[in-house]
Amino acid sequence: METSRRTVLTAAATAAIAATTAGTAHAAPGRRPTKELFGELADGTKVHRWTLANGGTRMKVLSYGGIVQCLELPDRRGRYTNVSLGYDTIEEYVAGTTFFGALIGRYGNRIARGRFTLDGTVHQLSVNDGENSLHGGAKGFNTRVWDVEPFADATGVGLVLRYVSVDGEMGYPGTLRVKVTYTLTARGDWRIDYEATTDRTTVVNLTNHTYYNLAGEGSGDIYGHQLALDAARFTPTDKGLIPTGELARVAGTPFDFRRAKTVGEDIRTAHPQLVTAKGYDHNWVLDKGITTRPEPFASLRDPGSGRTMRIATTEPGVQFYSGNFLDGTLTGSSGRLYRQGDGLCLETQHFPDSPNQPSFPSTVLRPGERYRSSTVHSFSAR
Repeated sequence: METSRRTVLTAAATAAIAATTAGTAHAAPGRRPTKELFGELADGTKVHRWTLANGGTRMKVLSYGGIVQCLELPDRRGRYTNVSLGYDTIEEYVAGTTFFGALIGRYGNRIARGRFTLDGTVHQLSVNDGENSLHGGAKGFNTRVWDVEPFADATGVGLVLRYVSVDGEMGYPGTLRVKVTYTLTARGDWRIDYEATTDRTTVVNLTNHTYYNLAGEGSGDIYGHQLALDAARFTPTDKGLIPTGELARVAGTPFDFRRAKTVGEDIRTAHPQLVTAKGYDHNWVLDKGITTRPEPFASLRDPGSGRTMRIATTEPGVQFYSGNFLDGTLTGSSGRLYRQGDGLCLETQHFPDSPNQPSFPSTVLRPGERYRSSTVHSFSAR
């Protein structure tokens, strides 16, 4: 692994990422997203829901947490259903701890003991996962109301979401200005482009935490979904799900998804890593590494509906989480209870605990630099 590669991209790399919307550049603008009131927070802040559709894909997004509340896709017969787990009310999202559909920051995944040292200074973060910090702390980006601006142009239909994370928020240094763009292209792809700048050296690792069930939200478990990951290595964890620093080979283990297999094929194998996490909740090291434009690395297929999702990213890793901690106490938007394995996440990212792991790709962002990351989800059914 090239540990010198950075999250920060050059202007040339930025242009290369923008070019990945090939096939949509000359498309006619789609219909502009619509807005409605979804609810209010306890302090009276209004939360809105935006509805957008293009290329056969439909989506509903909340200003609270940038949450994808609904992602509707057709099956092989053209029948639509929502394939993302979520809630019906803002109160449930505020009370929830599952991060359904949310934008994650300032740092996606775990940081050991909620602490890291940067340029000789120790920073203590909000701790919200045992002794560790998870997904930005107790009030991460998933709990913030974002400024939302809709658009419909030659690139597609979408939303630009902005948030300013002040210096010291959840213990992170620097005022971070974040811009995230959700785009539905003319082909129905869902593209996410992340950008951020800081006025003080900090760490950044942004992602999206949508739970997928391609058979339909609330329809049962995802163990029959067929998953393929172009990754020959993964990062084993300790009992707190913090990476040990090892880049372990997947060959001969339940973590080998280089050829498509069902999620459930090996999930009950008594492998120590599966025992610790109660299933899959690990970072895979993508063979492609960090790239200047999104490159494909994963496919997920539900044989029953024929729905397939393919994912491309600029990131070097992906957290595959098999919904291990869904325990039957949560009621989803379908009115059905969510049980273990009823959805899965594929969170593109830099590696967990990178600020404390010098051998991992850097997540440091300095003043004058610009953080950029892109992930594209493509959908089909047959």
